[in-house]
Amino acid sequence: MAENIEPQTQTDDIGPDPSLLLVDDDAPFLRRLARAMETRGFAVDTAESVAEGIAKAKTTPPKYAVVDLRLGDGSGLDVIAAIRQRRDDTRIIMLTGYGNIATAVNAVKLGAVDYLAKPADADDIFAALTQRPGEKVELPENPMSADRVRWEHIQRVYEMCDRNVSETARRLNMHRRTLQRILAKRAPK
Repeated sequence: MAENIEPQTQTDDIGPDPSLLLVDDDAPFLRRLARAMETRGFAVDTAESVAEGIAKAKTTPPKYAVVDLRLGDGSGLDVIAAIRQRRDDTRIIMLTGYGNIATAVNAVKLGAVDYLAKPADADDIFAALTQRPGEKVELPENPMSADRVRWEHIQRVYEMCDRNVSETARRLNMHRRTLQRILAKRAPK
């Protein structure tokens, strides 16, 4: 005789503490993501600035966090550091529209468990937040193009030079204005 087995719900993936802090200065995106995460079982709190994110992290450190890298008043890396000072088991996802390897490495060193480039949808974010340790991440269907690899290298050198355009241009043997044009553009696909 077969037993009735209930399918696992998404809240089972979250665990006993569903607290989630979302930090992003794009208000419409923040509202949409908050609604999407609430429907998946999270208890969502939001912040639109580094200062607000740090304050919320200090008063009620969350079990989960999704933090944008570039905010109007600074870097989301500061919010990650504030969360880590209060709670070391928080699963933190770094989101950014300016994805590059150097900032991903910094985010992971500070305690982020994953790094997603915008536009990331709610399913990708939920999967990253609830991924169990040791689970394999699916390989991308389309690997990076040569232009994207070049852009990533330029971004890495730029970060290594503490975001100094002149020093970066010198190290890359590139004209400074050419470098500025590349840095002003979005990442190629």
